[in-house]
Amino acid sequence: MTIAPDAVQREVHWYLAMRDAVQSLDDTVPGKFEITKEGIVHDMMAPSGPHELTTLRLRKRLEKVMPEELAAHTGAPDVEDEPQGILRLPDIMLIAEADMEIQGSFDPHTLIAAIEVVSRSNPDNDWVGKMRDYPLLGVPVYAIFDPRTGTGAVLSDIHQTAAGPRYAMRKDFVYGEDVTIGDWTISTEGLPLYA
Repeated sequence: MTIAPDAVQREVHWYLAMRDAVQSLDDTVPGKFEITKEGIVHDMMAPSGPHELTTLRLRKRLEKVMPEELAAHTGAPDVEDEPQGILRLPDIMLIAEADMEIQGSFDPHTLIAAIEVVSRSNPDNDWVGKMRDYPLLGVPVYAIFDPRTGTGAVLSDIHQTAAGPRYAMRKDFVYGEDVTIGDWTISTEGLPLYA
C-alpha cells in the first residue's frame, strides 16, 4: 500500500500541532506528556519514590558494567521520530555519549535500549503503548520493570509483522533474578515494590 504525499503531510502537520500543544503545556500542567500513534498520553502523577528509586538503582548498576563512553541516561531530552509521529521520554536510555552531543530530541535509532519503570497510574502506557512504539522507532531493546508485581520483561529482535514492526523475543523475569539488557547483565535484587 502506498500512502499519498498529501496524507503524509497531513499526518506530519497533525503531529507537529500535537507537539506544539505538548510543549506549551509542559511547564504549566503537572505530569509527563508523550505522543503516540493514537494521540497524546498524559501521565498526571509525579513519579513515586519506588519508581524513582528503581530508576536510580538500574542506572547505577548499568553504568558499573557498561563501557565508559556509554550512558544510562535519565531525563530530557526525549526521543522523537517526526515522520512516525511519535515522541517518547524513556525512564532510562542506553546511549553513547557521542550521540547525546546534539540539539533537540535524541534520534531513537541511536538508542541501544529503552528502559521503563511501570507507572502505577498508567501501566498500559508501558506494557502496551511503548511495546508498540519502541520497535516502530527502531529501538533494538526494550526493558520493562514493574514495581506493582516485582516482574518485568526484556524485548528484542525487531521483525516485521502485518501490524508493523514488533519485538520477536521476550524474556520475562522476576525481581531477584539477574537480567540482561543488550550486552550487560545486572541484578534486580533489592528493587522496591509499590506499597
